[in-house]
Amino acid sequence: MISITTKSPYAVAALTELARTPDQPTAVGEIARRREIPAQFLEQLVATLRRGGVLRSQRGVKGGYTLARPADQITVLELVELLDGPLTVEGDDVFSEATAATRAVLAATTIADCLAREQEAAGGPMYYI
Repeated sequence: MISITTKSPYAVAALTELARTPDQPTAVGEIARRREIPAQFLEQLVATLRRGGVLRSQRGVKGGYTLARPADQITVLELVELLDGPLTVEGDDVFSEATAATRAVLAATTIADCLAREQEAAGGPMYYI
């Protein structure tokens, strides 16, 4: 059954923000501010993502978090399953088909794809009346 909480969209937003500057560590507070995510909630997510091997932390004055792997190697499905548990496909009904379709889309979408979509949306044409 499909069960995706707010953890996953927030994690995708945070990792997409980190993908903008892949070699520069960014503090949790800065990510939270830029993406309008509650900082304490984001701290919990970041801890889980670090333990899951998705993020790398750096201590010190210029510390923060960076992606542990290139953005094109981190799928949205990986994040969802790390934070919300596995999306299982059971049975042979419409809900299992929906879950399978969701898994396929999330598995095919990387953090690099999410960043590209954001950049495309930000640079889209402006229409003036």
